[in-house]
Amino acid sequence: MRASAAVATALAEDGRTVLRRLASAPPLTLRQTGPCTVHLVSTAAGPLGGDRLRLDLDVAPRTTLELGSVAATLVLPGQGTSELLVTARVGAGGTLRFTPEPTVLAAGCDHRLLVRLTLEADASVLWREEIVFGRHREAPGRCHARFDATRDGLPLLRQEFTVGDPDLDGSPAVYGSARCVGTTFLTAPAKEAAVAEGVAVLPLAGPGTLVSALADDAVRLRSRLEWGERITLDAPRAGDDTVAYGGEAGRPGIQ
Repeated sequence: MRASAAVATALAEDGRTVLRRLASAPPLTLRQTGPCTVHLVSTAAGPLGGDRLRLDLDVAPRTTLELGSVAATLVLPGQGTSELLVTARVGAGGTLRFTPEPTVLAAGCDHRLLVRLTLEADASVLWREEIVFGRHREAPGRCHARFDATRDGLPLLRQEFTVGDPDLDGSPAVYGSARCVGTTFLTAPAKEAAVAEGVAVLPLAGPGTLVSALADDAVRLRSRLEWGERITLDAPRAGDDTVAYGGEAGRPGIQ
């Protein structure tokens, strides 16, 4: 299957964000659910092996787009490798919040997840990705994920990882016993690095922050990522351990 979907915003004369384009094709079906909010609604199984899917986001300067999904994405096996390519451009002063539900790697799948994010000056982004290693009591299929972000033409983040390689999945230096992995990229700068159980908040060399987390289940993974997002966006004061760790001073406030 070959399918693509696209969202593009525009700035109205009164300063509101309007959607100037909303295009869909199963299984990538888009529905507007708010003035500047769009959700992905699955209208067909997929991605399946051999599928090539593309999602294109274009956030005009000084506009806002929030994109989520109504359910998790289940990647299924088939003939060949499936691929989802997400391209996003955020203009100067624009805001993008990308927070879909997790991607679940069913046994036997072979998937590529590619993200290409281009930012102009003063663009604001929160981009969350969550991957679950198979269904209940199921070994995961294979997934290669790559994330590329540039700002004003300069690299801001280059990251890739693989799930479903037996030599990596069980390594204590990679995933250990975790069943989920997730990251959140934010253009907001963290004042300093922070680490708690299963999660790390790392300032980038450019203006941005990367939150990385591992967990035994999707609920705990989301909790850890949101903790990292909060302490980045709330900009805790230096030396304030209670704020930085979300609980008793010096102790993680997440589960």
